[in-house]
Amino acid sequence: MSQATSEATAALRGAAAGLLTAALTLAAHGVGGGAVLAGAATVQLLVVAAVVGGLAASVSGADDLRVMVCLLGAGQLVGHVVLAAGGHAHAAPPAAAMVSAHAVAVVVGGLLINTGARLCRVLSKVLRLVGRPNPPLASVSRLSATAADQPMRSTLLIACSMSYRGPPAGARC
Repeated sequence: MSQATSEATAALRGAAAGLLTAALTLAAHGVGGGAVLAGAATVQLLVVAAVVGGLAASVSGADDLRVMVCLLGAGQLVGHVVLAAGGHAHAAPPAAAMVSAHAVAVVVGGLLINTGARLCRVLSKVLRLVGRPNPPLASVSRLSATAADQPMRSTLLIACSMSYRGPPAGARC
C-alpha cells in the first residue's frame, strides 16, 4: 500500500471516529432525557471528538478493532464526563443499561469503521490497477510484396465477377 493511500485511509478513519464519538455522545444524552447542548458544552464535546479523531488517524495500530474500540470507549467516557461537568442533568437510566448500550454502540461503530477502512484500502488498490495505462504494443513490421508471379486472389475474384454482357458500345438508345 502506498504512503498516500495509507494516509487517506487514516484520515477517513479518524474523521469517522471523531464523528461517531460526537454522534453517540449526543444520542445518549438525548435518550437519557438531556436538554439540547448549547455554549461551552458543545465546544467541549467537539474538542473531545476532534481529539479522538486525531488519535484514530495518527495511532499506528488504530486499524486493529481492539484499539479502535478502546479509542471510541474512551471518547464516550470523556464525553460523558464533559457533559456531566457542564450540568448534564437528566433522568438517569439504570447504570447497567446505559453502560451496555454504550458498549454495544462502540463495538458496532468500531466494526463499521474498521470495515470501511479495509474497503477503502481494497478499492484504492483496484482503482490503482485499473488506472494504469496499458503498455505500448510492440511495433509490427509489415511485409509487402511488390511483385508476384501469380495475381492476388482478390484480383482474380473481381476479374471473374465482371460481366461483359450488355449493348455494344456504339449503340444508342
